[in-house]
Amino acid sequence: MAAADQLPDTMHAVLLTGHGGFDRLDYRDDVAVPAPGSGEVLVRVGAAGVNNTDINTRTGWYSKEVTSGTTADIGPTADADAVEGDASWGGAALAFPRIQGADVCGRIAAVGADVDRGRIGERVLVEPCLRFPDRVEYLGSECDGGFAEFVAVPAAFAWKVESALSDAELASFPCSYSTAENMLTRADVREGETVLVTGASGGVGSAAVQLARRRGARVLAVAGAAKADAVQALGAEEVIPRGADLIETVGRDRVEAVVDLVAGAQWPQLLEVLRPGGRYATAGAIAGPLVELDVRTLYLKDLSLFGCTVLREGVFGNLVGTIERGDIRPVVAAMYPLSEIVQAQEAFLSKQHTGKIVLVPPA
Repeated sequence: MAAADQLPDTMHAVLLTGHGGFDRLDYRDDVAVPAPGSGEVLVRVGAAGVNNTDINTRTGWYSKEVTSGTTADIGPTADADAVEGDASWGGAALAFPRIQGADVCGRIAAVGADVDRGRIGERVLVEPCLRFPDRVEYLGSECDGGFAEFVAVPAAFAWKVESALSDAELASFPCSYSTAENMLTRADVREGETVLVTGASGGVGSAAVQLARRRGARVLAVAGAAKADAVQALGAEEVIPRGADLIETVGRDRVEAVVDLVAGAQWPQLLEVLRPGGRYATAGAIAGPLVELDVRTLYLKDLSLFGCTVLREGVFGNLVGTIERGDIRPVVAAMYPLSEIVQAQEAFLSKQHTGKIVLVPPA
């Protein structure tokens, strides 16, 4: 291993010790600093964003045993033992303890074998979706993530970034913006089209508003009334109050694409507002994962439905270029020290913010 300077043996980190409530988050100062293996780099974390996936993984929400929306604690239809076997992004058991955190901005502090030593000191964004020839891993789920002072990742997924933005601002981009751009790519959103974005005040939703507008699309955004001005400032042409009847406010057969992060009871209306031949993309279900589908609506309207998790090749590299050109702007709602991860997740779950909440490890 080649390092820029003498690295500590231990670090501050938050260990997820099992599925359940906030008590499963253990902030420690004696966690071993990982050593980068062959083809890996060690990143000194400058900031790490909070995402729905952090809560969902902690509570075991990805398990088929859970049928509710995102909550602070284990789902009401499941318990920690019941969800254990299939509660990761990939549908397998999670290994504990795990360091979560999919959004990472930092600098390369050391490199493993087969990595150019000249990369030491580079400022990087870490791509959260790690694609290998035989598998896909997600940062903070199948492997340790950024809720720590250091994280080791494959060098190919540590993207050099040159920007005047702060670490906290840059940490607002990786997971949310790559997820949003991947959804827009899968749904093939084009200039002149109308796209409806649900959950538009959240991290992925606010990213989707900006990125869809950048493509030249007309954006209709669904968000709480108190956040309408903030969402409109991101580029939404119209903000529809959360809970409003979409068929009445938008109309049937009016939009070419839907970018959905909410699902829940109102889901059937999303297909009704799509034009014949329309495209629906989803990467979340914060209002609940089980929905009612009238298959006649699907086939009589020739609709295309896309589930979006694994990033398409080129999506993250394109995102880094977009950031460096200043074509999109970060939306950071609040910053918390890493030691206050519980307060940060409580604030996240209150849904009173627009954009991202970011954690900052000790200097």
